[in-house]
Amino acid sequence: MRLMIVDDSNMIRSRISRVVQNGGLAHVALVGLARNGAEALRIARATQPEVVTMDLTMPEMDGVQCIGELLRMLPRTNILVVSALSDKSTAIAALKLGARGFVAKPFSDDELRMALLDVMEAR
Repeated sequence: MRLMIVDDSNMIRSRISRVVQNGGLAHVALVGLARNGAEALRIARATQPEVVTMDLTMPEMDGVQCIGELLRMLPRTNILVVSALSDKSTAIAALKLGARGFVAKPFSDDELRMALLDVMEAR
């Protein structure tokens, strides 16, 4: 299962990749790290990820816009929103666009692992 991590925070990208690599998700291969939606679309074209963790608040192209474009390009991609937004309406908009799950920052390693497993099972 190919995973791409999209977040403007280097700390969050590193943390998610560490959870994936050390968290018993052995069947997951990290194929890309993106700092914003525009970069995510470029990486996704090349790597065809099956699962994506997506921040919503990013420079250049935000997560909501990226989810719409990513799913037009790769409709079978499972997207897990990982966002600090307390603004529920933005998270709901992301889910309406086709995201499969949501984890609020700050999150525990277990919360992230369980949410990733749920999203991967949705395939």
